[in-house]
Amino acid sequence: MIAFVSGRVAEKFLGSIVVDVHGVGYEISVSTNDYERANLDDDVKFYTYHHIREQAEELFGFSTLTAKRLFELLITVQGVGPKAGLAILSLGDAETVRSAIASADVVFIARASGVGKKTAERVTVDLRDKVGAATYVPMHDSATGALQNFAGDEALDALMALGFSLSDATTALADVPNDNPTAERVRLALRNKR
Repeated sequence: MIAFVSGRVAEKFLGSIVVDVHGVGYEISVSTNDYERANLDDDVKFYTYHHIREQAEELFGFSTLTAKRLFELLITVQGVGPKAGLAILSLGDAETVRSAIASADVVFIARASGVGKKTAERVTVDLRDKVGAATYVPMHDSATGALQNFAGDEALDALMALGFSLSDATTALADVPNDNPTAERVRLALRNKR
């Protein structure tokens, strides 16, 4: 088993990178994020998953061990093969994807290429208890379209203490300005939920 590949980026193809390790080139399929970060002639290290099929052998690479472990969980779900797992990891960094699974954000997971709604639902149902609690909930700010990060948000914690689910609390806070004091944000979020 090849645990990791460390070397110089020799070539880049669509969705894969060739890493030169002392004169031997390893072609590694990577997520969109890792592909964009790697530049030609950069020194890189990818943790790898060696996928062996009847007709082929493939290496899938991840810049972090967390991403590799999440990938290994994803491919245990029925209907999610290595390419679909990599597509899901291409939606964002490993923490964003992990939190989306933990918060059962089917819409976010279904945005991955080749992953439909039923498969996304299966991913969230099968893995929700295995990935831990969400620290980040992918929500789009209606004004800017940017993703909002609610990790460590006291207003979110307060709403959850009042009995809101993570998803409902996040939705209630989505249109509340972040620069307000915590108590004011909770009050506005409660008004939004009426």
